[in-house]
Amino acid sequence: LRLVKLPPATRDREARRQGKAAERKRKELDEQMCAGQGRPQCVPLEPQPFTLVIEIDAWNIRERDDWGQSREQRAKGLEPERWHWVYGGTAFRLNQRTQSERGRSMILSRGTVMTRGGIDTLREQLYAECLRHGLGQAADVLVVADGAMWIWNLVADRFGTAAQRLDFYHASQHLWAVAHALHPEDARAAHQWVEPLLKKLKAGRSIKVIAELKAVTKRLRAKRRARAQCELDYFQTHRERLDYHLAQKRGQPLGSGAIESTCRQYQCRFKRPGQFWTRSGDEALMCLETFWRNGRWHLLFPHSPDPSKN
Repeated sequence: LRLVKLPPATRDREARRQGKAAERKRKELDEQMCAGQGRPQCVPLEPQPFTLVIEIDAWNIRERDDWGQSREQRAKGLEPERWHWVYGGTAFRLNQRTQSERGRSMILSRGTVMTRGGIDTLREQLYAECLRHGLGQAADVLVVADGAMWIWNLVADRFGTAAQRLDFYHASQHLWAVAHALHPEDARAAHQWVEPLLKKLKAGRSIKVIAELKAVTKRLRAKRRARAQCELDYFQTHRERLDYHLAQKRGQPLGSGAIESTCRQYQCRFKRPGQFWTRSGDEALMCLETFWRNGRWHLLFPHSPDPSKN
């Protein structure tokens, strides 16, 4: 094996070329999957009933919008944009969720989707990925995510019969926001107020938590009341997604940690100091990264081993 050092421009050009080929291949595979012709792509099914878990999130990437034209854009009253949303999702079977010898949570097999193409693109790609992991055969489907409404609109569109759960960590953050509004100068008092509510929330007593928030909101004035009302509205919006007691009983995830950690891993690659991307460039390289993560590298490079045959 002989390693040859290539000039940066050559590496960049080849990465773009292979990335565009990966995008075309992804589209081809997704279309086959959604047309009922993607059986060879499916992860083998177990004989026993299973729950399919879907998690969804998003993160920001920096791009070179109007690069070199910032002064002209600002002179026109237009502030150049630099940060844009990348949308991601993951799907796995609940029985593939386990722990290492040291107690670290891990998932033995799952599919990942990550795109700069927008919510509609995410919806179609995630749907195809879920089909590969047994969406049509699952006894139950569960979606776990934060409170962003675009997520739940997407779920209603493609996964309308799925059970829905608000990420517990995000829910607890909103309770802490009320605690700090009540006790802005006293961290200990804030902790004493919020701790019993967190326990009630995890125990499935969300109705009592919402009742407590209503009572607190009535007692507050001005900005503090507005903040508490905002959080009360948040919990009322998601009141059907607070079944944490059932999650613990069934061994299901309380939060969307799997996709959140995946987003962080992508950010380690795409948000390094001094990095700026173009939309075509980041989507192409992100597609390559996702093929590798999903164990489909051999579909792009036939000389690579197929991990499913190891």
